[in-house]
Amino acid sequence: MLLTRVIPCLLLKGDSLVKTVNFKKPDYIGDPVNTARIFNELEVDELTVLDITATNSNKLPDFKILSELANECFMPLAYGGGIRDFESAKKLFEIGIEKVIINSYAFEKPEFITQLAAHFGNQAIVASIDVKKNAFSKYKVYSNSGKKKQKTDVVDWAKQLEELGAGEIILTAIHQEGTWKGFDTNLIEQVSNAVDIPVIANGGASSINDIKAAVKEGHASAVCLGSMVVYQNKGMGVLVNFPDQKKIINALK
Repeated sequence: MLLTRVIPCLLLKGDSLVKTVNFKKPDYIGDPVNTARIFNELEVDELTVLDITATNSNKLPDFKILSELANECFMPLAYGGGIRDFESAKKLFEIGIEKVIINSYAFEKPEFITQLAAHFGNQAIVASIDVKKNAFSKYKVYSNSGKKKQKTDVVDWAKQLEELGAGEIILTAIHQEGTWKGFDTNLIEQVSNAVDIPVIANGGASSINDIKAAVKEGHASAVCLGSMVVYQNKGMGVLVNFPDQKKIINALK
């Protein structure tokens, strides 16, 4: 088992998995349940699934698909997308989801994080922050799958989410996502140094060296991988895979 968590991050659109670039141009990857089976065989320690259309379509989570996924997965499963009420979160835990991920709704109702944390425990509540660097190299926070700009500062928002009760933060650099250009270690470092809860870096990984940079330079507690675990390589076809764990361990020593 890896001491630093390296987590495949799968994007769900309808009943299919896709991969985006900068949150755009979803490319079909495959069936979510079949993909979970492959990650079982690869002995992945944890899996994250994000529904990229549920919030903007005002839809509830697809409990049918998620139930099938939870039944298939041997590893803990975290899910985000369309979670806007206590009953939806409760149902997700009942079908076997171990962590729920909240992003857009936290801006509408911040106390929702506190409500969930008080009932299910801080460790089960993950806050998601999506950030885009603008033309002036300033970090701007977005919600609704990168479609709605928020006025809050990313570090201030991370601190607030921690105070509200989130047990972890997934920090996604929209400007790096799907590009194979590496993590934004400066962004990761700013947030990681500001909070005491784990920060999971997401967006841009192309190699084990990128994972090392996120952890060693950015001080991330964990990393999410997207393109790296669903493609053979940049510009090549779909291949569900996972980096050699011994190489990751050696890189992080």
